[in-house]
Amino acid sequence: MASGTRLVASGRTRAMRLAELSPQAFCDHLRDRGIDRLFLVPDGDGVRASHPALDDLASFVSASPDLDGHEGIFVQRSPTGVLQAGVVHRTCRGQGAGGLRMWTYDTVGDLLTDGMRLARGMTHKNALAGLWWGGGKGVMAAGTGGGARSEIYADYGRFITSLNGCYITAEDVGTSVEDMAAIFSTTRFTTCIPPSVGGSGNPSVPTARGVVRGMEAGLAHLGMGTLEGKSVAVQGLGHVGGPLCSMLAERGVARIVGADIDAANLEALRLPRVELELSLVERGDASILAADVDVVSPNATGGVLNAETIPTIRAPLVCGAANNQLGDDKIDDRRLADAGVLYLPDFLVNRMGIVTCADEASGYVTPDPIIEQHLGADWDNSIYRLTLAILAECDASGRTPAAVALERAEAASFEVHPIQGHRGAAIIESLVREGWAG
Repeated sequence: MASGTRLVASGRTRAMRLAELSPQAFCDHLRDRGIDRLFLVPDGDGVRASHPALDDLASFVSASPDLDGHEGIFVQRSPTGVLQAGVVHRTCRGQGAGGLRMWTYDTVGDLLTDGMRLARGMTHKNALAGLWWGGGKGVMAAGTGGGARSEIYADYGRFITSLNGCYITAEDVGTSVEDMAAIFSTTRFTTCIPPSVGGSGNPSVPTARGVVRGMEAGLAHLGMGTLEGKSVAVQGLGHVGGPLCSMLAERGVARIVGADIDAANLEALRLPRVELELSLVERGDASILAADVDVVSPNATGGVLNAETIPTIRAPLVCGAANNQLGDDKIDDRRLADAGVLYLPDFLVNRMGIVTCADEASGYVTPDPIIEQHLGADWDNSIYRLTLAILAECDASGRTPAAVALERAEAASFEVHPIQGHRGAAIIESLVREGWAG
């Protein structure tokens, strides 16, 4: 027994050493071993790696609390030297779909963890929205490799092409419509491409519209009326947060407290009929969550609602677009409820970006009835109506909105695509069988 325990501990030590490499150091590690591509795929209760030299990384992922039946993790050291990945969670409903995030990660473990969490979130978001897509996410390590930005993203397009359609990418944090054009130049498995070539462009404005509808449902449930005259704290004033502020102003919000790490986003916000309190903050500064307002709206990065920040929140409602807002999705929703804060989970209210992406291939109608039914008050699965239904179930059961929404999303995510079947899993099996990693 003691010997077995030592072996497990030794394996975890090796895994942690590899997972704790910086993305650039990991790229160097791959280069020194002649590895350009790698995969991590299911193996019993954990995963196995494409190369024996990466077994420690497989051990790290296998031990991760964020591993949840993920169907495949694909990684490449691109020709431009950038560490790029595509993570596929569950594809029962269709191809894994979700945006590509360009971000600065301290370690390879951070990159893989972010990819796993985001891909799982996309499974739930797509399922709850009624889309025939599964969950996937792209993550790319800023600061690795080099070369022209357009070529870095063209490399990612080639990478996506090599995955044979099990993952469809799109725009996300750190990625622009111009970047999507570069990806589109080397793959057809992408959305959010520029309108000039038939795409739907930046999905951020539709996302903001959906968040507004979530806020309106939350306020109605609390008996607080409409957004008119309310105060809202907006964390992150970029692609989603900026348009969100404008929409709030249009609905008569009296005061907006905003914070961002980019001074340009603060300078770009001009709302003359609204009391504005804007702050430039350091990365990781979550003090805006404690603002004395009616609604707090996280629209930057994930994990901001946690054991440290939740006790400081004074607003009765939290509703924002940021993915994976809970620091610990097993307990922080209950912490919020116990603190008297109504939290609307991100995958319930921030669907409109991916809905727009899913609608992109069907052509365009103005106004688009498919888009508008998600934002209206007549369809049972609209953001507004579904939010009210979930909150009513919470009142009856004593459960949290996150728990009820997750249960519904999980159930829907296992529904198999009526035409394609569970094709994503079959694609991944064929990639592994045919030696995708070399």
